[in-house]
Amino acid sequence: MAAFNPRTVLRRALIAVVFNTVLALGISAVKGDNFPHTLLYSQLIGLGIWAGIDGGRYLLSPAGWPGVRPMAVLVVVSVFAGYGLGLALGNLLLGRPLLSTANNLPGATVGFLLMSLAIGTFGAYYFTSREMLAKARLAQEEAQRQASEARLRLLESQLEPHMLFNTLANLRALIATDPSRAIDMLDRLNGFLRATLAASRSDAQSGPHTLREEFARLADYLELMAVRMGPRLRVRLELPEALAALPVPPLLLQPLVENAIRHGLEPSTRGGEVAVSARRDGQRLHLSVRDDGVGSAHPGNGFGLSQVRERLQALHGDAAQFDWRSRPGEGTQVHLQLPLPEPHRA
Repeated sequence: MAAFNPRTVLRRALIAVVFNTVLALGISAVKGDNFPHTLLYSQLIGLGIWAGIDGGRYLLSPAGWPGVRPMAVLVVVSVFAGYGLGLALGNLLLGRPLLSTANNLPGATVGFLLMSLAIGTFGAYYFTSREMLAKARLAQEEAQRQASEARLRLLESQLEPHMLFNTLANLRALIATDPSRAIDMLDRLNGFLRATLAASRSDAQSGPHTLREEFARLADYLELMAVRMGPRLRVRLELPEALAALPVPPLLLQPLVENAIRHGLEPSTRGGEVAVSARRDGQRLHLSVRDDGVGSAHPGNGFGLSQVRERLQALHGDAAQFDWRSRPGEGTQVHLQLPLPEPHRA
């Protein structure tokens, strides 16, 4: 059972009041009794039974379902207690003797008791089943969230070795052709790995990964690539300061930049430019990675693009969008749209 919630209790009390009113209307219509008096007795008895059952559940088991037998005993006790107290209080308010219905025993009183018992049992079943369904739904959502987080961890663990292997392959080629540039690249790789390791250790303590950190890692990586490509590589990073603190998944853009260099600019004799930009449109974050390299006529289904698609699907489902466009000789553009958290209202 969930923790005590005043709104939930008030909602249940209102349901009980409405039900008691409908019951009073039915009794008055069938028996021709005075409706205001019948309504008074119906509300006092019904609310008493409801308070006994609902309040008793929290007393018996504040953190969970009390069990079938305790609930059965609670319903019976609440019905008899609620009926007796409600009837006595109604008599008191109307100026009647407290036991004025004794002369109707056993017929009318027993009948009302049986009806109250049936209604109390149904009410207990209704409210409890709704609560158990809500608890099961929350448990299912939590399990799905944990599964999505585990999937994201797996995807991130696949991405970082992939980037490292690509960089080491570039380093190996430079060792044979240009040892001094290879040493420079090795120094930059060492700095990049130090920064990435420090960031991964501090993410859990310092809060969510931000666009500022994402662009900083991109800048480190592009410095590595600049050692290999020299003036053939031009870089443009556009991050408005107003967006720098927005949260994004770690290493989301790096595989897109890797693809732009490896498949767009390196095959081109003239090289080209990689441009990464961010902008905001309401509660949507737009991220773009563009290059003016060789382009492609084939859909982008490589490791990097597939990894980004899967991460977006695991994080946001259909709320995120992934758009890949490329034409031979004109370069490639990847455009992402991510939903941003709704601002907290006071």
